[in-house]
Amino acid sequence: MTTTQQTVKIQLVRSTIGTRESHRATVRGLGLRKLNSVRELQDTPAVRGMINKISYLVKIL
Repeated sequence: MTTTQQTVKIQLVRSTIGTRESHRATVRGLGLRKLNSVRELQDTPAVRGMINKISYLVKIL
């Protein structure tokens, strides 16, 4: 049984300096480290919620 997992690609476009600690933890939880780093993640409700929380820091590609 092959299921195609939907993915979402995100890029960190703003620095986490001066942001809330919980937002910094969310950025790290998504696997983003340096500015302009890109990650491709599974498109799940949990990941979508994390992206929504830090939407001002990331760009969806």
